[in-house]
Amino acid sequence: MITLISPPDLSAQEYLDWEVQQEARYEYEYGEIIAMTGGKLDNNEIALNLIVLIRNHLRGKGCRVLGGDAKLMTIPSNVYYFPDLVVSCDLRDREAREYLQYPCLIAEILSPATESRDRGIKLSNYLKINTLQEYLLIHSDSPTIDLYRRSDRAHIWEYLTISSSNLAESDPEVPLTSINLNLPLSLIYENIDFIDEL
Repeated sequence: MITLISPPDLSAQEYLDWEVQQEARYEYEYGEIIAMTGGKLDNNEIALNLIVLIRNHLRGKGCRVLGGDAKLMTIPSNVYYFPDLVVSCDLRDREAREYLQYPCLIAEILSPATESRDRGIKLSNYLKINTLQEYLLIHSDSPTIDLYRRSDRAHIWEYLTISSSNLAESDPEVPLTSINLNLPLSLIYENIDFIDEL
């Protein structure tokens, strides 16, 4: 869930100084401060599954795999987000202490409260990151992932949907070319029970 915080109207540096002193997480978008509140347990489970799978794959390869408490600057001095997962294999991020700037992969777990932002303004801002190769939108109510991937042609993004109506019968893989990994959908959704809607 998100909540727009009215004043104080802080500059980016004032936000950075203020935010690290807060107990809760706050995103920053063009001068506006947005409070991030807790999500459902399934969202957390999916994020943890993804982090563990990717971290194990990238162990020893010099990449950083971080979760929802890691801040990411998407547009210099204007936008700071806390994605559910961010991967950076860029040497410039190895020594970062406050926020990452050069991700190759970002994932957001969709919820009713955040989906419009994740598909709207966040998508727009994430796709402006020069180093970003893939952006995942992971549904928490069905085994479905929307994948945006940078194509070989400059400024062109491809869109794929990977889904299964029954993971026991069909287990498609999510091809993460940015980190050279194909992930079975069932592993991303491990321990998630989907309730059939009538």
